[in-house]
Amino acid sequence: MLMRTDPFRELDRVAQQVLGTTARPAHMPMDAWRDDDRFVVEFDLPGVRPESLDLDVERNVLTVHAERGETDPDLEMVASERPRGIFSRQLFLGENLDTEQIEASYHNGVLRVTVPIAEKAKSRKIEIAHSNEHQAITAA
Repeated sequence: MLMRTDPFRELDRVAQQVLGTTARPAHMPMDAWRDDDRFVVEFDLPGVRPESLDLDVERNVLTVHAERGETDPDLEMVASERPRGIFSRQLFLGENLDTEQIEASYHNGVLRVTVPIAEKAKSRKIEIAHSNEHQAITAA
């Protein structure tokens, strides 16, 4: 079978592998949401071994490292579209989150990180003193 080499097509392929596309990003795709008094983030990491995951927090920066191993060099690959190697992603956490109580779990290729809202940032009810005289408002 005769195939021509198109340098622009090859450049486009390499750029997609490095930078990713909207359909297949090169970084760790994630979803994040608030669930009552906690903040939840899920990262899609299919094919990543749990022992290759590393989660660090320093000050208010959460860093996730993951590694998807290389394929067997003896295999004759027909298609290789899944990114391989070391992946890293950082999230900047707000001051209203309790970074001392972060929990993480990994199931079916999804890394779930749960960060509770700090007690000082939770809403609270303030009691208002009332009478015929002027009084100071105090927090309950």
